[in-house]
Amino acid sequence: MSFKIDDDAVIELTQELVRLRTVQETGEAPAAELVAATMRGFGWQPEVTEVAPGRPNVVAVLDGGGGPGRTLAFEGHTDVVTEGDRDRWTVDPYGGEIRDGRLYGRGSADMKSGVAAMLHAARAMQLSGPFPGRIVVCALVDEEGMMLGAKHFAATPLAAEIDGAIICEPEEGEICTTAKGAVRIQVDLLGAMAHGAMPRHGRNPVSSAGRLLVALTSLERKLQASHPAHPHLGEVYLTPTVAQAGSTDQINVIPARARVCVDARTIPGLAHADLVASVRALAEEAGAPDGVTTEVTVIDDRPCVQIEHDHPLVVALAGAHERVTGEPPRYGGVPGATDGTILTRDAGMPTVVYGPGGKWIAHQADEYVELTDLIRCTHIYAQAAHHFLHAPAPSAP
Repeated sequence: MSFKIDDDAVIELTQELVRLRTVQETGEAPAAELVAATMRGFGWQPEVTEVAPGRPNVVAVLDGGGGPGRTLAFEGHTDVVTEGDRDRWTVDPYGGEIRDGRLYGRGSADMKSGVAAMLHAARAMQLSGPFPGRIVVCALVDEEGMMLGAKHFAATPLAAEIDGAIICEPEEGEICTTAKGAVRIQVDLLGAMAHGAMPRHGRNPVSSAGRLLVALTSLERKLQASHPAHPHLGEVYLTPTVAQAGSTDQINVIPARARVCVDARTIPGLAHADLVASVRALAEEAGAPDGVTTEVTVIDDRPCVQIEHDHPLVVALAGAHERVTGEPPRYGGVPGATDGTILTRDAGMPTVVYGPGGKWIAHQADEYVELTDLIRCTHIYAQAAHHFLHAPAPSAP
């Protein structure tokens, strides 16, 4: 099956999206407006839903007109991380500059190229004539934060009707059938304020935080030993990302509170409840010598997700990859969580991750996407949709 895809239009839409600075502080509204306008230009009727102020999800449903069948979703997010230190960039991070076959800019890989590709792939299916079932195209917000967009969409009746979703994140040609889990844990160590010259009158949570940090390193090693590295996801990580207490304006004061935050990345077989219990026990042990009490809060809990290679969605994507590239598919895993994690967790939606851009280029200076990769993925998405929607449903046992 060949599809009518305007390669130049895919590139131009990616450029337009990259030129919009849709970071957490400013929200995704400009990109959402562009996506919705593009959808309307295709004759679609997008539903724009504000999940939080200035942060709208955009979802369109394409009825194939070919009778009942499966429902396939394409999903991408419209937010990006900040550009960081602009002096580290050799190009304008929001210029969408094309140089030597690469389109540069923040979000070029993660993942405005994926958003452009999925829109034009769905458009190609529309232009190819009637097809069974439906395609749902989702441009969601806040993937780089708490995934509010995915959580909101997962709670809708439409999400429950989707038979499979392709998450269009940058994976450098790998079909990612599994993704690491993530647990974000906040530990508050509660002591008693006192003068630094008279420490016996206080209870110092800073010392307790230090003991906890050392203990977390030991726990990570133990978890890695008891849970061998996954072939696609690698090892368990237990990374302290925040350690704060007091203020440099008050160096002579023992603070009443210290905080340690942990970003835990897990693999199948490691129970998150057991992990949290271990951190809680270590926190209590670290605080005990100073009489410091602890409060442990799970900020977010994202499970490991996986889909079998023989699932119809994966079969369709693998076949499309091989038809377009002429090469056998390569399978891999997502080192972090994606919106697909939430869609699987909250809506029971089968998800697979595949998209244009390098797996390791996201969030870096001079982020880019290869134009050939962008166009190739657009054609693969269209082929995968065709195969998934036209394939006969498995017969009942």
